[in-house]
Order: sequence, then structure tokens, then C-alpha cells
Amino acid sequence: MRCTVFGTGYLGATHAAGMAQLGHEVIGVDVDPGKIAKLSSGDIPFYEPGLRKVLRDNLEAGRLRFTTDYEEAVDFADVHFLGVGTPQKKGEYGADLCHVNAVIDDLVPRLRRSAVIVGKSTVPVGTAADLVARARAIAPDGVDVEIAWNPEFLREGFAVHDTLHPDRIVLGVQRDSVRAEAAIREMYAPLLADEVPFLVTDLQTAELVKVSANAFLATKISFINAISEVCEAADADVTLLADALGYDPRIGRRFLNAGLGFGGGCLPKDIRAFMARAGELGANHALTFLREVDSINMRRRVRMVELATQACGGSLLGANVAVLGAAFKPESDDVRDSPALNVAGLLQLNGAGVNVYDPKAMENSQRMFPTLNYSTSVVEACERADAVLVLTEWQEFVDLDPHRLAETVRAKVVVDGRNCLDVARWQAAGWRVHALGRRVPEAVAS
Repeated sequence: MRCTVFGTGYLGATHAAGMAQLGHEVIGVDVDPGKIAKLSSGDIPFYEPGLRKVLRDNLEAGRLRFTTDYEEAVDFADVHFLGVGTPQKKGEYGADLCHVNAVIDDLVPRLRRSAVIVGKSTVPVGTAADLVARARAIAPDGVDVEIAWNPEFLREGFAVHDTLHPDRIVLGVQRDSVRAEAAIREMYAPLLADEVPFLVTDLQTAELVKVSANAFLATKISFINAISEVCEAADADVTLLADALGYDPRIGRRFLNAGLGFGGGCLPKDIRAFMARAGELGANHALTFLREVDSINMRRRVRMVELATQACGGSLLGANVAVLGAAFKPESDDVRDSPALNVAGLLQLNGAGVNVYDPKAMENSQRMFPTLNYSTSVVEACERADAVLVLTEWQEFVDLDPHRLAETVRAKVVVDGRNCLDVARWQAAGWRVHALGRRVPEAVAS
């Protein structure tokens, strides 16, 4: 088949490359000439493991290309995916739909044949229905435009796998739809042949699936972090508690890792937009618990600063602190609403000298927090440090040799913000270990 993908950011570029990998001919469309030039040369403007190879393979095979020309896209295909951003509005909780509306306004009047526009972006419930009316009002005579919604469930760091091996496909269609389901079934035929579950719903249910999934994951993370606060007060160990909870099949162990909390470009803004939309629908009381979910998550950052202050002897003034991690999660260069980078900024505001290192997110971090000090390696970041903070659980940090790192620091003090380190191993090397959600006993002198 032939399709286009409007928006070539994280979602759009990944989906375009993925559809080409499935054997389709694909054009990625964006208003940013710089992005188009970069993608056309086989490079991606963000870090995602495995994506560059898929992109280059399909560019070379001739199945994938990129353009800024809407007319070219209209002539090329009758299935158009919509993958533009829906950021949080400035000063508000709601989602900004200006990019979504702009694609409809620019694309639909140019159509010369009936088409299916398939939304991938995360949007407030009711958006697709509004787009149906919007498209009908501006479509040329005789051109029928169907709007469908096919939410994405990509995990940063695993986006290529999640595109080519999804755990489910959800498709919301108009009540009077005649083409959308058949078109998407053909588009995803290789995935359906592998028996990936395919759920067809109305538009509003499809929109709600994505935000509900994100709200549930955010709630699970904040739940264990709230329990972590109780564990600290009661002198209990949240990691062992989470292991015990995880054996219950009704609960499961995933997303029960207590620590610094969630960030990134999806969960924080999506749960806030979900609350805002529920309020607009008159169902604001249904999601009031998400305010506490958000509050718990933000509170972890303050608690991390308190723990770092304690680790530095009660004051950060003049302390030299190494921050390992800037991305909101490992295998990503995304620093949007990053807890790690937020904590680094707060440490600096409290008088600490802060040296940040991240394997992939340095350039993005410097753009967002230019006043912090940035290092080119773990060793450089930790030079003469009074405390080492592990705030993103990159494998490079998990595998650090505490004996070798001890030669670099001024004080052998490590603060584990993700509960990812082998405490016994660090203690055996003479380090004093602090961790969120548990009291780490002093090492027994041998």
C-alpha cells in the first residue's frame, strides 16, 4: 500500500519507518525543512535504538522518502496518518491541538479523491469527532473524508519493536465508516497475520484507551512512590515490598519500581490533559485522584534534593555533586519534564556545584539547563565529588565499578535515585549508600 505520515517527530518518524519496514511505500511530511533534510539523509533528530538502521534500510530500498510538499502527499496516497505533537498548553492543563487542526486545514482542501485520515497522536476525547465535522466543512465537493483513530503505544527505547510487534492494535472509526477498517487491516496485514489483537471501537473509545493506559501507569508508579514515603517513615524496605506485591498476579511487578518518578513528553502532560478534559465533560470528580498522582510524582524530586542534602552532611552550599543521568529514562535522549534534570537544577539553586553526565541526552540538556556544568564521562562528572547521584538507570551506571570510581571522588557517598544499584557491592567498596524508600544499613566492618 501507499500512505503518508504527517509529523516527523518521535512518533511520526518512527511510524513512517515502521510502515516502510512492513513493505509499504511511505512519504513522511513535515513543515520543518531541517527535519526533512535530516531524515532524508538517513539521520534522526533524536535518539531511539534501532531506528536509524530501519530508516536507512527503507530509504535505500526506495520505500520511504520525506517532503514538505502537501501536494505531493495528496497525489501519492489515500491513507494519511496524523502523528503531530499535542503539547500541554502554556499555563493550562489542557492539550494544545493547534498542530492537529493545522494538518486537517492544510490537507483536506487539497484532496482530489476520497481519503482516510488516521490519527496516531494522543488527543483529548472528542477531538476526532470535532475533526470529522471540520473535515466535512472544508472538503472539496465529491470528496469523502473519513477520520479514524489508531492510538500509538510506543515506549521510548523500544519504539521500533513496539511498532513492528505491538501488543494490540486499536482502531476507532466513525459510525458511518465504509473504508477505514479495511484500509487499516490491509496496512497492518503482516501484524494481523502474527495474531496481534485487533480491536475496532468508536472514535471516543479509541481516544480514551491511550490516555487511560497512561493514567493507569502513572497511578501505579505514584502508588509505589507513596508507599515508599511510608516505608521511609516506618524504616521498611520498599524494594522488597514491591517484590512481594509483584508476585500477586492481579498486581504484577512491572512499574512498581520506587524512585524518582516519571517524566518525559507523554505521562505528565497526558494525565493533566485527561483531568482537564474530564472537567470540560462534567466528569471532573472522576479523575481527582490524578491530581494526587501528579503531586506524588513531583514530590519525589523535592525528596531527592532532601536526601542529597542529607548525604552531603546537611547542607548543599559549596558541595560538589555529580549527577549521573539527565534523560527521563534510559535508552532515550528525551529531557522533557525529566526528573533527573529537574533535580540537578534544584541542587544548583540550593548552592551545590553540579556536574551532569548522560550517555545520550547532553545536547538536549544543555539547551534546557544551560547554567549547569556538563561532563563528557562518568569519571569527569565525579571528579572530587562530595556525592554521586544516580538519577537515570542507564546500564552504564548500574554496571559502574565502585572501587575504580572511589579513586575519583572526594567522598565515597552515592545516592541511588532509582533503586538500581547493588547496595552490597557498593558498601563492600567502602561507599556510604543512600536510597529513596529504604534505610540502607551501614556496612559491617570486616
